[in-house]
Amino acid sequence: MPDSFIPTSAELLRILPEIILVLAATLIMVLAPLVKGREQNALGYVSLYGLVAALAAALSGYFDPGPAFHQLILVDGFATYFRVLVIFAGILTTLASYQYLRREDADSGEYYALLLFSVSGQSLMAASNDLIMIFIGLEISSLASYVMAGFLRNRAQAIEAALKYFLLGSFATAFLLYGVAWIYGITGSTYLLTIRSVFERGAQTPGILLAGAAAALIFVGFAFKVAAWPFQSWAPDVYQGAPVPVAAFLSAGPKAAAFAVFVRVFVTALGPIGGRWEPLFWLSALATMLIGNFAALVQTNIKRLLAYSSIAHAGYVLVAMTAHSEIGTAAVMFYMAAYVLMNVGAFAVVAHVCGRQERFVELEDFAGLGERQPVSAALLTVFLLSLIGVPLTAGFFGKFYIFRAALQADLVWLTVLGLLASAVAAYYYLRIIVIMYMHQPAESAAELPPLRGALGAAVWISAAGTLVLGIFPSLILNFAGNSALLAR
Repeated sequence: MPDSFIPTSAELLRILPEIILVLAATLIMVLAPLVKGREQNALGYVSLYGLVAALAAALSGYFDPGPAFHQLILVDGFATYFRVLVIFAGILTTLASYQYLRREDADSGEYYALLLFSVSGQSLMAASNDLIMIFIGLEISSLASYVMAGFLRNRAQAIEAALKYFLLGSFATAFLLYGVAWIYGITGSTYLLTIRSVFERGAQTPGILLAGAAAALIFVGFAFKVAAWPFQSWAPDVYQGAPVPVAAFLSAGPKAAAFAVFVRVFVTALGPIGGRWEPLFWLSALATMLIGNFAALVQTNIKRLLAYSSIAHAGYVLVAMTAHSEIGTAAVMFYMAAYVLMNVGAFAVVAHVCGRQERFVELEDFAGLGERQPVSAALLTVFLLSLIGVPLTAGFFGKFYIFRAALQADLVWLTVLGLLASAVAAYYYLRIIVIMYMHQPAESAAELPPLRGALGAAVWISAAGTLVLGIFPSLILNFAGNSALLAR
């Protein structure tokens, strides 16, 4: 075999997080048939250890940056940031899933293996420097996510959620692949930096027009993953039908990875033709914010409400991407960290309250939670205030940096309309707080066990991170700013 096909030790170390995740997932699949019943919950520890080891490997890769495998992989500060973020989302999801799966008497071996495979795909997406590698990472993540959405096979809603997610996701992926083929036909390459250099040198008008069409096709694939307009309709049904920890994961990990490649592809590769795609982003950002926030106003199911909330937050991130600047990229990075913490934390509290078979997911089921479980209510309040963007929470600085980037890019109308949409969101978040503290619990309200164990750890870690980033945003903002320069 030629030496060029033999990976070096440095190259293997640069994909060590993915190697660890795949090996841990394979080990769980081997052990799952050997472990029966409730003992399968022990496989959650294997998942957790694998994720922690992958997190350490991702951090160590930052100190030895560079390309790998003929520049298909690029490990830099930007890749490290999103690798750490998606792996951390996997850790929080594992902690939130442990007690949930035991309560549902579900065989958990396959669940944890699917979770690790999905995270490995997301990690690969974050480090990809080639459109084909991005596509491979996206498929690895997506296929596992489709199965996770319908993991509880005895629920009709879960099967419906998985089917809708799979069918619509397959169509979106086809658009993405078609766009990649067009880009290759125009530039003769799928390497992001090569594509950028071709557009920087200039091209004939027909090539530019085709590039704009190709960018629109690629936008379809990524917009579906982040639930942005006009491809957001799947999210409420899938989030409602999927198990609560899976909904938490879908709202965090895949979305963070999708925004990472959004930046890589549109800011890095397609940056020189930004004038072709910026109007599309402007329109999608505005429509996503408006649809998400106004649809959430009328929801009575908290999972659907959080799904529409997730759609609205995708719109905020698209505002920063529309700015098409280093500050905008840094704002995307910071906001995704804040979003993962506050959204996974909110879903984790819902997983605690919803009870067996998720019987208590209506808003009135949270009535009197401040009296029944003051700690759970207080932690959920922290997450809701952060989602609003109240000062001293991570959500406040996330929105501040996003709209600041938009103003510096002269996106005045988009900023004004985004702020108004954000003000609308305050109503349905505060409505939950009012229900928890000012409504009496129903007579049929179930007794809740204390918030403790792995689920409690997930909630407390998320709450602590939300407050720390709200008080000391520079802890990651400086790193995000420096890494944003590398993404251009």
